[in-house]
Amino acid sequence: MRAQFVFHEVWIGLRRNLTMTVALIVVVAISLSLLGTGLLFVKQVDNTRSWWQSRVQLSVYLCTSSALGGTCAKNGAVTPAERTAIKNELLQTHDILSIQYVSQSQAVAQFRQEFADNQTLVKYLVKYSASQIPSSFEIRLKNTEADAAAVTSVMNGAPGVADVVDDTTLLDQLYKLLDGARNAVVVIAIFLLVAAILLVANTIRLSAFNRRRETSIMRLVGASNFYVQLPFLAEGMIAGLIGWLVATGLLIGAKALLLSSLQSIFPLGVQLSTADLVEVIIVAMITGLLICGSTSFLTLRRYLRV
Repeated sequence: MRAQFVFHEVWIGLRRNLTMTVALIVVVAISLSLLGTGLLFVKQVDNTRSWWQSRVQLSVYLCTSSALGGTCAKNGAVTPAERTAIKNELLQTHDILSIQYVSQSQAVAQFRQEFADNQTLVKYLVKYSASQIPSSFEIRLKNTEADAAAVTSVMNGAPGVADVVDDTTLLDQLYKLLDGARNAVVVIAIFLLVAAILLVANTIRLSAFNRRRETSIMRLVGASNFYVQLPFLAEGMIAGLIGWLVATGLLIGAKALLLSSLQSIFPLGVQLSTADLVEVIIVAMITGLLICGSTSFLTLRRYLRV
C-alpha cells in the first residue's frame, strides 16, 4: 500500500511539473552525453598513445633515385655500403631497443595494406609514385625523449639519408587536437551539469510547494521524514534515469559516428571497444543519479523541514 502511494505521488509530481521535468531530462541527457563523449575522447587518446608508443618511434628514410634534397641530389640513391654504415652508426652510438630495415618493396606492400580501403589511392601509387617511396630503418629507442634529438642530428645530412622522422612528434599534433576537443566537451558538460543541478533544485522545490497540503497531512498523521521526502527523491532520480537513457543513445551514436569517422580520417591505430563504451555509460549513469539524488535530498532538507 505504501509503495503504491509513493508511486502515485511520484506520478502526480511528474505530471504537474511536466514542462520542468522535460527540461530537466533534456539538460541531464545533454550534459551526460557531453561528459561521456569527453571520457570517450580520453580513452581514445590514451589507447592510441599506448598503441603507437609500442611501435616504431623513429624512421630514417634513405635516398632514392628520385629524391631531390640534401645529399640525395648530390650522391643519388643510397648504396649498400652507405646503408651498412648508417646501421652501424645507429647501433654503436645510441641506446636502441630494435632496428629494422624496410626495403622499398616492403614499404610499398605496407602502404597497400594500410590503405586497402582506399583503392583509388593505391592505384595512383602503383601507377605514378611507387618508385618514390623510400626504404628506411625503423627504430625503437629506449628513451625517445632523450635520444630522438641526438639520432636526428647525427643522421640528418649523412650520406644516403633523405630524412629522419620522429613519429611521436607527428602524433603530438593529433594528440593536441584530440585533447583540445576533449577539454572543450568536458567544460561544456560541466556547465550543463551545473545547470542540471539548479534545474533539479527548482523542480523539486516547485513540486514540494505544489504539494504542501498533502505534505502537511502526512506530517499530522505521523509520517517519518524519509517517507515524506521519498516521492520527491524518486522524482529527481527518475528524471535523471530517463535523461541517462537518452544520453546512452547519444553516446552510442557519438561512438559510431564521431569517433569512427575520426578513425577513418586519421588512422589512430586502435578503436574503442564495447567494454570502453559500457564503462563510460555506467559512469554517466552514476553521475546522473548522484547529481539528481543528492540535489533533491539537499533541497528537501531546506523546504521540507519537520
